[in-house]
Amino acid sequence: MNIKRLIARIDIKGKDIVKGVNLEGLRVLGNPEKFSLKYYTDGIDEIYIQDVVASMYGRNNLHNVIKKISQNIFVPITIGGGIRSLHDIKEILRAGADKVAINTAAIKNPQFINEAVKEFGSSTIVISIEALKASNGDYYIYHDNGREETDINLISWVKKVQDLGSGEIFLTSIENEGTGKGYNLDLLEKIKKIIKIPFVYHGGINSKENILNLLKNFNFIDGVSMSSILHYSNLQDKNIANYENIEGNEEFLKKKFLLKKFEKISIIDLKKFLKKNNIEVRL
Repeated sequence: MNIKRLIARIDIKGKDIVKGVNLEGLRVLGNPEKFSLKYYTDGIDEIYIQDVVASMYGRNNLHNVIKKISQNIFVPITIGGGIRSLHDIKEILRAGADKVAINTAAIKNPQFINEAVKEFGSSTIVISIEALKASNGDYYIYHDNGREETDINLISWVKKVQDLGSGEIFLTSIENEGTGKGYNLDLLEKIKKIIKIPFVYHGGINSKENILNLLKNFNFIDGVSMSSILHYSNLQDKNIANYENIEGNEEFLKKKFLLKKFEKISIIDLKKFLKKNNIEVRL
């Protein structure tokens, strides 16, 4: 039985949750511990936490955040951002993470994937991929939270990271991320025949129907990662959202101009909806 996973993605800058569009224009939304606990109690299957500036500044700053979150949350937690060495992985796992996501370091040294798999096991090593379509119609990979482009073709990179033993691929469509325009059909069509390992899609999810169609049309997808749709569904909850003392953000949050692009959902209602439509999920 192919049970599909629903994954909350939480991007962190400093001590705050941030959210952008196309991985840009980051705005502070609130406290990652409060959002994480909300998603856990509502029934999320996994949580993916990304330090969105770690690689740019050559640091990993999530140890304290992981320790606090993992004390009260008992679903798998994946951590990404600034992981450059086996020592970094060891420290992240020791802090409470179950898996690590690697992007920049893998691009700069692909053999690091194989080294990490040998040391910690393939199920621990997730390869994060940020992809954007070029003018020639092909997709190429980016890193540093979409800030740095490469000349590496997405198809060749997916094949390579699988051959090097990675246990999972977490793919973000930069074009769709944060926009609420739905998943990237073209991107998924291009890669569906080459995926051989667990695969998570992220970018553009806007409704229960959108998730249902995604999972029905692309059975190779093991997990759906959601960010904006979950965060914006909880902005009205003053126990977790942060309207106060955030310069430039209060009016943005109160106007909720992006909310119209996203259906307000709860995780348990989403799971019941998927189950009713013959998608296997954990209730």
